[in-house]
Order: sequence, then structure tokens, then C-alpha cells
Amino acid sequence: MPNMFCFQCEQTARGVACDGLAGVCGKKASTANLQDKLTGALVGLAMAARCADPTPETDKLIMEGLFIGITNVSFDDEAITKQIEKTHAATNELAKGCGCGTECVKPEDYDMGKLWGDDPDIRSLKTLILLGLRGMGAYAYHAMVLGYTDKEVNEFFYTGLRALGESGNIDKLLPMVLKTGEVNLKCMALLDKANTETYGTPVPTVVPLKIEKGPFIVITGHDLYDLEQLLKQTEGKGIDIYTHGEMLPAHSYPKLKAYKHLKGNFGTAWQNQQKEFDNIPGAILFTTNCLMPVRPSYEDRVFTTEVVAYPGLVHIGEDKDFTPVINKALELGGYKEDQERTGINGGHTMTVGFGRGTVLSVADKVIDAVKAGAIKHFFLVGGCDGAKPGRNYYTEFVKLTPPDTVILTLACGKFRFNDLEIGEIGGLPRIMDMGQCNDAYSAIMVAVALADAFKCGVNDLPLSLVLSWYEQKAVVILLTLLHLGIKNIYLGPTLPAFISPKVLDILVKEYNVTPISTPAEDLKKILG
Repeated sequence: MPNMFCFQCEQTARGVACDGLAGVCGKKASTANLQDKLTGALVGLAMAARCADPTPETDKLIMEGLFIGITNVSFDDEAITKQIEKTHAATNELAKGCGCGTECVKPEDYDMGKLWGDDPDIRSLKTLILLGLRGMGAYAYHAMVLGYTDKEVNEFFYTGLRALGESGNIDKLLPMVLKTGEVNLKCMALLDKANTETYGTPVPTVVPLKIEKGPFIVITGHDLYDLEQLLKQTEGKGIDIYTHGEMLPAHSYPKLKAYKHLKGNFGTAWQNQQKEFDNIPGAILFTTNCLMPVRPSYEDRVFTTEVVAYPGLVHIGEDKDFTPVINKALELGGYKEDQERTGINGGHTMTVGFGRGTVLSVADKVIDAVKAGAIKHFFLVGGCDGAKPGRNYYTEFVKLTPPDTVILTLACGKFRFNDLEIGEIGGLPRIMDMGQCNDAYSAIMVAVALADAFKCGVNDLPLSLVLSWYEQKAVVILLTLLHLGIKNIYLGPTLPAFISPKVLDILVKEYNVTPISTPAEDLKKILG
């Protein structure tokens, strides 16, 4: 019997599944098994919700439980066990409030071993639903923190979870997979609205990579609310704040960039953190996923919040009192002199803020450039980064793109090339950073607007999607693209282990999802 079973991320062992004493991500088998138990408890909670109306608190539990299941979020058995207990308590409350007129049997936790041992095609489709729900759960959670919820999105979490515990065939499950993508489009729109109405419409912003002398805090993850609270609590204290990873786009939001002590970005992509955080003389705050096992050289200065958890680290609760983080930054004192840092390719700055608000505001110029032949093709090169070899493909691909093409990018995969200087077209940079992974919504809206302007379908545009994936948010974005009928997606660096040959055949035939090959070969196929 395997010690664990996990194949949800791109780096999974042998390209098949992590089944030993620990996963490639560093998660112990005990932790992975507890996450399975939590997922099973969520299915039980969803079953109980068939006969009783969930409360906002129950909805929050669902989002938290799904979020905790994402790769690189929680490594803490105790924290996951507490979440399971809270989920069981909520299930019991729903069962008490059943109004169906009959005496219901309390739903039991679903045994995830049944899913992992199921027919490969059924397992594949159900896994797509589960991983899609996890990615969407994270997006819905971020919106909820800012006070934004959507009834249809919340209801679908229960529907999708029930689908895992019920019998199904390909004809029944494939529409549910696409429905997951459909609902996620609404969820990304919700989060986009939450972010922009709270912090303003992103504007183009040049972000320095230099770390100035003096006390500082590095904040990483995706949660803008946590960043805002940290900025408020550090104002006037002589502490500089630097973003890291997917927090980089925060610099483009007017309300956040108004804080003068939000200085720049620290380091590169998430998978380099163990090297880049080594003996760092500043405090580090993790707000969402992308936490790697913490090394002794900096474990005393790492803090977690929200659903992120790691054994032995100080966790900041819902009161959002960041005093321990602030005190640690002051104690460490920061660098004695300014530190000149660069991106992966040697650049000293990165530019962010090309969301749909910015791009559509100059849509007439973009359309004129296309009609005049100045822009011949658009590439969306984005998605997750990761440590597995083969991801330099995306750097080389961008370098090889012709000067009359535009690269739209988003998520942390952009750290492979977002410090490159590859020129401009019509006063606009050829690389346009649209934001975090959830800002795929911006890219979709830009594509729809261009298709409307040229009176054609999105698939008829001179637009190609070259995507990298690592974890579950990338999975749900892919499902959204499939729901929209977008075809000819190049996907890498490897195909997901959880997609069976038969399901892959469906995706290839219906949507022409294509594994990446080499940058030169793929560019030749795309551009002819």
C-alpha cells in the first residue's frame, strides 16, 4: 500500500504520483492523508447541504477547506486536523436543521481512496473537478475577505463536491468539468471587481528590484487585503515593504501604491525562496500558497496568516495583528547598505499594471496597429512557475518572438522573462504584465473585446496561448478557457499526470490542446 497518493501538481513524482513518505513538495505523507480526510469531510458537508441551507459561515468553511488542499499551502497536521473538526461540526449543524420532512442519516465523510482507485477515466474527470474547485475556492476566498460573494459560485462548491461522492460516467462528468470552468469565470470576475473597487484600476508601474538599507518585510502570496493591513500597521515605523512572487502586481493598484514605504519587489519566483531567503535580515509574511519547507537559516523570521500553516511558525490570526512581524523586522534591522538585485535575466526593474483597464483604454491604438501590420500576433505566455527542469522554454520562447508581436503575461510564470527588455510597439511595451493568475479574467476580456472589434471569434484572432502550469489555480483557469471554447492552447512543461489517455484524447480532439515541444518548433507552427 502507498504511504500517500497525490498527483495534483506538475512536479509529482515520476510524472505519475507521490506515494512515498513525503511528496516532492516536501509535504509529509501524514499531511497529505489529512488533506484527503479534509476533502472527504467537505464532501460530507456538501451532502448534508442537500436538505438544509448552508450559512455564510459554512460557505467560508468550504472555501477554506478547498484552499488548504492546494499545493504549498499547509504543511501543518494540527491546523488541518482542526479544520476537519470544524467541518464535522458544521455538518452536524446542517443535519440538525434538515427541513425535508424525513429523518435524514448524517452524511459520512467520503473515502478519497475510492476516488484514487476508481476507473482511470472517471478518476481523471473527478480530479479535474476537485482541483478546479480548489483553485476556485482560493479565488472566492480572496473576494470574500474583501466583502464580495456570489450565490451561484458558493452553491456550485456544494454541487461539485457532491459530484465527487456520487457515481458518474464520462457523459455525466465531462459537462461538470466544463461547468467548473464556467462558474470560475464568474468567480474571477467577482475577484476582479473586489480588487478594483477596493484598490482602484491597475495602472502601468515600474517596480524596482533594489532593496534599500534598513528594516524591511517581504510579503508573498496573493492576498491584497493582508498587504493593505500590513502597510497600515507599518506606516511611519521606518519599515519598508517589498512584494514577492504573485504579490508583485500589487504595485499597480492606486490605493496600495500610494503607500510610500511599499518600495519594490524582493527576489524572483516562488521556487527560488529557499535560496533567496537564506539568512535574510528581514521578516517574511506568507499570505497564501507557494510556501516551501522552511530552512533553519530563516525559519525564525517567517510568519503565516490565513490558511497558510507550517509547524513551529508564528501564525497571525483573523485579528490581523502583525506586531510580531513588525517587531522581528525591527530586531533584524535589514541590510546595512542598499542591495542591487536583478531578475532572472539580469534586469533591474519589472513593469506591471497592464490589466484590461489599461489595455482597453488604448484599444483603438492596438486595433490600428494590427490593421496597419505593426502588430502581427499576440501571445499569452503565462501561468505557474516551478522548479522542475524544462521551464526555460518560456524564457526562450519570449526571446524568439518576432518584434512585431506582443506578449501578454500573468501569474508567476512571468518571472522567467519579465525583466527582459525586448522593445516596444506604438509606445507600448512588448511584454505586458496583466497581473496575478486570477487576472486571466483580464486577458479573456481583452480577447473578447478584440474579437468584437474585428467581428470574429476569439479563435480567429492572431492570438496564441502558451501556458505553464504547476498547481490547481492553473487547472481551473484551463477549465475556464475550455468552457469558452478557446482552442489551440500550448501546455507545458509536461501534461498533468491526472489526465487519463482517454480524457486527453477528448481535449486534443475537441480543443486541440497541444504539449509544448521546443520554442522554435512551436513558433514555427504558430506563425507559419
